[in-house]
Amino acid sequence: MKKLLLGLLLGVIVVLLWQYFFKKEEDHSKLSENTTLIEQEIKNVGKLVVTEGYFSEILTYQDAKKYLNNWISFDKKALVVINAEATISYDLHQLRYEIDEPHKVVRLLYIPKEELKIYPKIQYYDIEESSFNPFTAEDHNKIHKRVIELISRKIEQSSFRSNAQNRLLTELSKIFILTHSMGWILEYTDIPIEKESDLLVPIKK
Repeated sequence: MKKLLLGLLLGVIVVLLWQYFFKKEEDHSKLSENTTLIEQEIKNVGKLVVTEGYFSEILTYQDAKKYLNNWISFDKKALVVINAEATISYDLHQLRYEIDEPHKVVRLLYIPKEELKIYPKIQYYDIEESSFNPFTAEDHNKIHKRVIELISRKIEQSSFRSNAQNRLLTELSKIFILTHSMGWILEYTDIPIEKESDLLVPIKK
């Protein structure tokens, strides 16, 4: 009888030990799978996020060369029509993060600054110039600089940047949804992200 009880006790111990180590191995395997899945999703989100916009403007460029106390003037001017394409992008391949497996936390450490690029198409109309004051490369450089400044001001007065931030939020939300669906926590600037609007914390520059 004692041998039977001892045998049953040993059997129970073996079963418990087997279940303990098997479950531990299974949990570790699942944790590793979740980590791999999260890393893959972050890589997928790490594409270039681009917002495009188109701006039009008209300006008049004038310049004059004066001689003999302004008695003689050689003028030049042109009507300048601008059609510009502008883009704001976030190169999320530069996104820095760390994965804390034991605590199931994904920490976003750094989100790169947005990049604004302007591609103006400049056309000239009603050009007036003289042989003593013709249009030169310097004039075209001045016009190009004024165009960039003008379009940049229009962009700052528009919702262009906020639209780009919304696009960025949409991409980062994919990480938020994935981590929460698997019971993980997403953090940025040491703040837990509990809802999508929490991603709108100030971006570190």
